[in-house]
Amino acid sequence: MRIGHGYDVHRLVPGRDLILGGVKLDYSLGLEGHSDADVLTHAVMDALLGAAGLGDIGRHFPDSDPAYRGIDSQKLLAHVRELLRQRGFRVGNIDVTLIAQAPKLAPHIRQMEQRLEATLELEPGRVNIKATTEEHLGFTGRGEGISCHAVCLLED
Repeated sequence: MRIGHGYDVHRLVPGRDLILGGVKLDYSLGLEGHSDADVLTHAVMDALLGAAGLGDIGRHFPDSDPAYRGIDSQKLLAHVRELLRQRGFRVGNIDVTLIAQAPKLAPHIRQMEQRLEATLELEPGRVNIKATTEEHLGFTGRGEGISCHAVCLLED
């Protein structure tokens, strides 16, 4: 068994869609980034790549490559899934903590879990997502951005 941890953060800005875990949320701000800036999926990918000893998403999908501009992060996650399979790994579970003052994330969590499970071709219950605020402290508490931690267990 191998354990991985991933972390990502993106700034909230006007004029962008807010996409978390492959789910588009109705919100006045979106996350800034080279791809779709899906902070949740990026943290999950880093956890998976780290557990497999394959570096991080910057190594596989550099923001200097125009091929990844605006790309759906679920496509990148599917590529990570294939890298893991090629090396004989199977996802045991993924646990995620999203940190955002707003919007309210609880109504969307199950849909995010299902989207990640579908992309990774996992049976239900292998992905768990939690959301918390930072009680108006720090950049996330001021509503300037969203951050995410993810841990995973890989089995070979």
